Amino acid sequence: MMNSTLQRQILLPLIEQAIADGARLQQTCSQIGLSARTVQRWQHPCSQLGDRRVSTLREHVAPHNKLSQLERDAAMRVLNSAEFKDLPPSQIVPRLADQGQYVGSEATMYRLLHCAAQMSHRRLERAPRKISKPRALVATQPDQVYCWDITYLPAPVRGRHFYLYLFVDIFSRKIVGWQVFECESAELASGLLRDICERQSIPGGQLTVHSDNGSPMKGETMLATMQRLGVAHSRSRPAVSNDNPYSESLFRTLKYRPELPLKPFADILQARRWVTDLVHWYNHEHRHSAIRFVTPTQRHAGQDVPMLAKRTTVYAVARQANPTRWSGKARNWCPVTEVHLNPNTPKPMEQNNLRKTA
Repeated sequence: MMNSTLQRQILLPLIEQAIADGARLQQTCSQIGLSARTVQRWQHPCSQLGDRRVSTLREHVAPHNKLSQLERDAAMRVLNSAEFKDLPPSQIVPRLADQGQYVGSEATMYRLLHCAAQMSHRRLERAPRKISKPRALVATQPDQVYCWDITYLPAPVRGRHFYLYLFVDIFSRKIVGWQVFECESAELASGLLRDICERQSIPGGQLTVHSDNGSPMKGETMLATMQRLGVAHSRSRPAVSNDNPYSESLFRTLKYRPELPLKPFADILQARRWVTDLVHWYNHEHRHSAIRFVTPTQRHAGQDVPMLAKRTTVYAVARQANPTRWSGKARNWCPVTEVHLNPNTPKPMEQNNLRKTA
């Protein structure tokens, strides 16, 4: 490849001749793949002096007020002293000022710590630790993966609440167990889980239960019950509600129903009656969008497969009878075979399903 000087010597006379014959500079340069600005620079009188653009980095000049090595060592001794070793420079500088001392600016101290590779955690409290994402779970049939959580229900006394404990099967979206209590307790939660496993006849080693990090979820009684039943546990990251999306979506659906009283529940019995009616509607009447608009009970019992096959046949017959009304594919009525919780690589269909409310 030719260097710039050789290019100028060969191409510039040819370009100037073409311009003298009536060609335009821009068109001439585009034909040979050259920038018009380069030709203009070649034609400049100073171009004979060579490329005047800066090609090397300017030599670094140390600032005149740079700390000497003795001053740097003295500052580091202050930073690593017993009084200041656990403090950042933002806390050290004002303390030194209160003592009538000035060692250096806050920025200077940060630079010194950075050069000494000491820009790590310097506070007395425990250093923050990285919380890994919960392990990916997948359900291919009912009673494999449950999610559960606790939500507040308004009580007649301001500042107090009733607590709705609710377990949902992520494969069928069926509410498999619930109860309303007057407090949060690991003992109450473990009793509810034990009843669910007995009622659903779940063998040991089959079920995984996902929850957040609340005290009822991590209580010793709850953990002992899960171990005795052979139930594995999975937990969300602290303060990350997206790790438990099915419970959050379900609570949103229940609390936005028009049947929710505008006033607080008079007592716990009224709250339980309201939840009873709501769970019956959700499990037996509500067509869930994420499971092809069948009810959770139908899905849990395996009745969705013949129902969706019938819908597919109905659409096929309708399309055959009047094909001009169909511009694309028929609606997808195939059953959802896998439901993922916190997948490593989110599935596009799962992302769309989780955006919808339960």
